[in-house]
Amino acid sequence: MAGQNNNNNNNNNSEARRRRRKPRPRIKTEDIDYKNVDLLKKFMTDKGKIQPARVTGADARMQRKISLAIKRARNIALLPYIVQE
Repeated sequence: MAGQNNNNNNNNNSEARRRRRKPRPRIKTEDIDYKNVDLLKKFMTDKGKIQPARVTGADARMQRKISLAIKRARNIALLPYIVQE
């Protein structure tokens, strides 16, 4: 009885592994600019970290533009590197 397979508890089921996709942000890639601080703050945590693409729903190209714009804004002191508590 120890060698029997239990088919009711199949972990390889594709329905069990399927994740729900998050909606993509409704902004254009042309709107992402280091001077647009209000938009960039939406892609940062309250601690000042850049949120990953799996959280924001951005594709790879948009995520690269977002992170580059945030880094440029940090460099010229439009955005803080860390948030003081």
